[in-house]
Amino acid sequence: MTKLLIARPAPPEVHEALEGFDVTYREDSAPLSEDEMQDALRDYDGVLATLGDRFTADVFGKVGMPRCKMLANFGVGYNHIDVEAAKATGLQVSNTPGAVTDATADIAITLMLMAARRAGEGERLVRSGQWSGWEPSQLLGMHLTGKTVGIVGMGRIGQAVARRCHYGFSMDVKYFSRSAKSVAYPAEHISDLKQLVAAVDVVVIAVPGGDDTQHLINADVLAAMQPHAFLINIARGNIVEEAALIEALQAGTIGGAGLDVYEFEPEVPQALRDLDNVVLLPHLGTSSRGVRVDMWMMAVENLKAGVAGETPPNLV
Repeated sequence: MTKLLIARPAPPEVHEALEGFDVTYREDSAPLSEDEMQDALRDYDGVLATLGDRFTADVFGKVGMPRCKMLANFGVGYNHIDVEAAKATGLQVSNTPGAVTDATADIAITLMLMAARRAGEGERLVRSGQWSGWEPSQLLGMHLTGKTVGIVGMGRIGQAVARRCHYGFSMDVKYFSRSAKSVAYPAEHISDLKQLVAAVDVVVIAVPGGDDTQHLINADVLAAMQPHAFLINIARGNIVEEAALIEALQAGTIGGAGLDVYEFEPEVPQALRDLDNVVLLPHLGTSSRGVRVDMWMMAVENLKAGVAGETPPNLV
């Protein structure tokens, strides 16, 4: 019988969808250890893994030619998996695009509003018991309506953020990507990243993670931003050079930031946590039950296709 490993606690819908398979449901929410990953590749026909499960070339190399033929990733980002090394050992790798788009874009808007309107500071003030009541000049932030947003990466998620900004807040949209996109609203393609960030009030990072985009947002790019502008990251933590961002926030050379991801996640530097001009969320991008179930089911369909010798719907 086909053996499957589900690497995180799964909802009932997954159990129902995998009836008839020999399934091991791991009940630990922590990432797989290197030994667990090697055992998974040796002992199972298919593995449903996720962020934190670092299937590196070294892991594949230690296993040699694995029993496993399908590595179904739960999530759109798969930079924790060395896809070329997986393919070299006969594995197919898939992800879950589409299901995450709107939820992740919503978190971008959440961070934009929280950072620009100083909502985090306001909540901390109320919780502290030190709020003395409404004042005309209290916690004055930046009004988003009519401002300009710069989207770094104009894929599904970037376009979903841009739509919300244009139609919801009447914002001008500019974007940085490899090529111009055809969209149903005005949007200016800018091919130089520093030129983009210098021209906008909010920078939203929506590019995929990976070696190509590591530290794409570095000290030089941050220095090019306007002093009142906000940086929003809903993509992958290592796209931003975290030390450079902390320095910019401490010096006040940018207006602030909103982060859902971190360079060394789940570690968040104390220096970042000490700052009031940054909003910090615990990777909530797709955290709604409906969206997560959709992601699970998409991953399950990829898994089932792969172990059946078929091409999964979302092959990467």
